[in-house]
Amino acid sequence: MDTRRPLRTLAIALGTAGLLISGCSSGSSTTGASSPAQAASARPSAVPAALKPFYAQHLNWRDCGVTGFQCATMKAPLDYAKPDGAEIKLAVSRKKATGPGKRIGSLLVNPGGPGGSAIGYLQAYAAVGYPAQVRARYDMVAIDPRGVARSEPVECLTGAQMDAYTQVDQTPDDAAEVTKLSSAFKKFATGCEQRSGTILPHVSTVETARDMDVLRALLGDERLHYVGASYGTFLGATYAELFPARVGRLVLDGAMDPSLPSAEMNRDQTAGFETAFQSFAEDCVKQADCPLGTTSADAATHLKKLFSDLDAKPIATGESRKLGESLATTGVIAAMYDETAWPQLREALAAAKAGDGSGLLSLADSYYEREPNGSYANLMYANAAVNCLDLPPAFATSKAVTQALPAFEKASPVFGKGFAWASLNCAYWPVPATGAPHPLKAEGAAPIVVVGTTRDPATPYKWARSLAGQLSSGTLLTYEGDGHTAYGRGSDCVDTAINSYLLEGTAPDDGKKCS
Repeated sequence: MDTRRPLRTLAIALGTAGLLISGCSSGSSTTGASSPAQAASARPSAVPAALKPFYAQHLNWRDCGVTGFQCATMKAPLDYAKPDGAEIKLAVSRKKATGPGKRIGSLLVNPGGPGGSAIGYLQAYAAVGYPAQVRARYDMVAIDPRGVARSEPVECLTGAQMDAYTQVDQTPDDAAEVTKLSSAFKKFATGCEQRSGTILPHVSTVETARDMDVLRALLGDERLHYVGASYGTFLGATYAELFPARVGRLVLDGAMDPSLPSAEMNRDQTAGFETAFQSFAEDCVKQADCPLGTTSADAATHLKKLFSDLDAKPIATGESRKLGESLATTGVIAAMYDETAWPQLREALAAAKAGDGSGLLSLADSYYEREPNGSYANLMYANAAVNCLDLPPAFATSKAVTQALPAFEKASPVFGKGFAWASLNCAYWPVPATGAPHPLKAEGAAPIVVVGTTRDPATPYKWARSLAGQLSSGTLLTYEGDGHTAYGRGSDCVDTAINSYLLEGTAPDDGKKCS
């Protein structure tokens, strides 16, 4: 596996609220947000007086300590409704166009999450792994969204507390276990409020999209050129809705559907992981080292039994933490994002069946961005903060989850129960949601390329079809394959179509299919 590329670009795990299972961000925040018509007029000459200092600031580029990259700090209003109030500092990084060829402008990238570090993605993958001809003609740029990584990160729990949180049983079997899970969600939310209460109301996708427009202006670009993956597609589509006249070349890869309420979105995602697991299972049973039987039906039965056994009796991992059902499920989910991880998953499952949980624990830790010293990156904290602000909770009570269980278990006999209960997380969030699901049309925007993968686990293909249909200038590019997102994953057809669009401005024909 190319270690420069993140295993996943979308957070899914116990109680992370969104493209984890509990309310994938869709909709837009109303806190501090102008209407699309107002925002579309935010040209430098039409910027409201109170925002002009932000659009006119100077970025002081400095060495990042990473060869070839520069870094800077950008200021933005904490609350766009009160631009004369408190400010927030946002981290920016770039690698300048290498040539040959005429520079087109800046290409912003975002790997998703929400909560993924765009700067980390830029420096570890995009600015060194995107096609050379793209890097030759664009300054490769990233801004860590507000509340994420280097941009005043949301913090919620200590490392030890997060360890405990990730091990809570997410498939409760009785009232006592439901109470324990609900208490874990409440403790998580309380921790976020105590440690990050000031920023929590101001990490919406709309506010981050407005930050991107400030950065566009500071970079000297008339239009925004952008590649967003996973949740990054929702961020990019939100930008287009707010600033259609400022849309340049936008690639939205692994698309979300912003018109769906969170409960429906979570159920769709549950079905997406079932589809991905079936694809894994069909491949697994063809391999000599498959630990899940000899047919794809056997694979589901074997995995469910393993989860049940781990729920009853966690196994050793070689460290103080044991592997129970929750961590094992997260480990399996992590490997669903990229088919190149399937051999590692087969090995980890075989070891777990033999009593060694270290392999699945390692997959889960990589997913949660847990360091060997027991500390965590803020991915899961920012994920919950953004998702719980962008959409009302999928479920408000445990009773509502119980009522929804049959639909979730129909969507995925393997993952359905856990995904349904994880959707309860935002019910306890300390800040009311400010967004609501609605279509994003971006009337008047230049052509936008929406990319969907037919067996994508985290952003089901039908979401890409829906978003492409919503956007007034959307064009759908389909990758018939496995894994999450398509650009740079081995399809010459996909890469050629996107490269041509980024370099020449010519969008692929709507409905173009690649394999």
